[in-house]
Amino acid sequence: MPYKCNVLLIEDNPVDADFIREALNEIESNIQLDWVEDGEAGINFLFQHCYSRDADLLCPDLILLDLNLPKLSGREVLEAIKENPNTKHIPVIILTTSSDPRDIIDTYSLHANCFVTKPTDLDEFTAAVKSIREFWTRCASLPSPDDCSFGRTPALEH
Repeated sequence: MPYKCNVLLIEDNPVDADFIREALNEIESNIQLDWVEDGEAGINFLFQHCYSRDADLLCPDLILLDLNLPKLSGREVLEAIKENPNTKHIPVIILTTSSDPRDIIDTYSLHANCFVTKPTDLDEFTAAVKSIREFWTRCASLPSPDDCSFGRTPALEH
């Protein structure tokens, strides 16, 4: 059975979430997309569900994160992800409407893996998501779920 790539989308705009879902479905059927609508829900998803030994959910292979979120900002979520030893290995792609250089610099300083300004139509969105998917699930050779068990990789355990 082929490996299913688990993607967590933290996005407050339902229209953008639908664009991303449609784009992912158009380019790949082997992606499990989980969507939460605010920063607090994103943190809860990661820290209460994904890392519980009893959880049926898998740790995401990739996180798509908007910056402008209710409850906790995307920056706060990114900082929490990258400060936690169980989640800091997960690639985080900032997918936002902002193209402000300060946002780009700030998120990279918080260890975002990529910054993408959201396109405005479905074709452009699909092309952007396809590029993200190609790089992060093929070129970057993400670790397998076995290698990511609770944030540890075999190389780090020796």
